[in-house]
Amino acid sequence: MTSPRTPWPTRLDTQADLDAALQKLAARDKPFARALEQIGAPAIRRTEPGFGAIVGSILGQQVSGHAARAIRNKLLARTGPLTPDAIRALSSEELRACGLSGAKARYVRAAADACHDGLDIDGLHQHDDETVIALLTALPGIGRWTAEIYLLFALGRIDVWPADDLALQIGAGHLRRLKDRPRGKAARQIADRWAPARGAAALFLWHYYHSLTARDAVLADPSKAETPIKETA
Repeated sequence: MTSPRTPWPTRLDTQADLDAALQKLAARDKPFARALEQIGAPAIRRTEPGFGAIVGSILGQQVSGHAARAIRNKLLARTGPLTPDAIRALSSEELRACGLSGAKARYVRAAADACHDGLDIDGLHQHDDETVIALLTALPGIGRWTAEIYLLFALGRIDVWPADDLALQIGAGHLRRLKDRPRGKAARQIADRWAPARGAAALFLWHYYHSLTARDAVLADPSKAETPIKETA
């Protein structure tokens, strides 16, 4: 158990970082504390940063985790390591044969071209959150949500809150016993109480959503979705 004087973790790199942040959040938020006691903490989730993580985030838009992994495995079987040059060497037809939609094939290729033209994906960790978001959202098919997911899962940024995420909105609304699902500004205002560890709160609320619905949240970029998002709970 952490004490009020225990400093906040500065990143979400380890399970200990996540657990410490969740305990500090619970110490100042009774509904959060009740939910944490009820279902426990989630396991830390991290993705290796770099071009492969960007491709993975694009593949994961609007599909289940299982479907995204299947597409990624087919792609890896053709390319080996996911590098910009490997993607640029594939035709649109070859990308489609791996299971990518036409739009996702264009997005993945555009990301590869941007890296070839000078975008330093491997150097994004040197920038603050908003700069990373600006650099990534300049790419076709990547909205703020996808950039925030990269910050959280690939770079371990502790205070990132993907406010437009459907599962987070549902989880936050249920946690606070709201009649309507909070969206946009309302979702951000709820998360303000969880600063400076809104990313830790997000990881917990995805876990909480799963406990409410008995299914995993579908990671989907709400700002650049290929099909309209449908509320699932």
